[in-house]
Amino acid sequence: MIGYIVLGIVIAVVVIIVLWYISAYNSFIKMKNNIEEAFATIDVYLKKRFDLIPNLVETVKGYAAHERETLEQVIAARNNVASSSTTEERLQNENMLTNTLRSLFAVSEAYPNLKADTSFLNLQGQLQQVETDLANARKYYNANVKMFNTKLLTFPTNLIARQFNFTKQPMFETSNEAERENVQVKF
Repeated sequence: MIGYIVLGIVIAVVVIIVLWYISAYNSFIKMKNNIEEAFATIDVYLKKRFDLIPNLVETVKGYAAHERETLEQVIAARNNVASSSTTEERLQNENMLTNTLRSLFAVSEAYPNLKADTSFLNLQGQLQQVETDLANARKYYNANVKMFNTKLLTFPTNLIARQFNFTKQPMFETSNEAERENVQVKF
């Protein structure tokens, strides 16, 4: 009789461990899919931005012909994004593109006629909306990556992660140190 009780306890423990193992593995798969979905959302907004950039550059060219270097930097940054082969490289190139777009808008400040051009204002408004959407998509992506990476590194789920070769995912971070500093307001 005691043998049956011990056998029943052993079977129950084994079943619980197997169920936990399956649950933990499935949880990793769900989280990985959430990360991929979040990155795909970012990709949609990046595509929108990518498509707006040539129109914006052409509009600025008409007003600021001698600002060729800035325009070339924007196009080069856009091309770098297109040729990115890894997620990490893509994230880094996207940050560089964001910085060059800021310099393009800074150039526009020197041209009052450009700032009044409806095409430019429309493109700038669309791009600002895409940038807002991108910021929200990046937050969503980073939240999913944080949950995944935390689970990946904590015990006992790290044992399953190691067994199935789940690896730490990169966060979408700014590469510009100036953006991390406090804003100084001067009057």
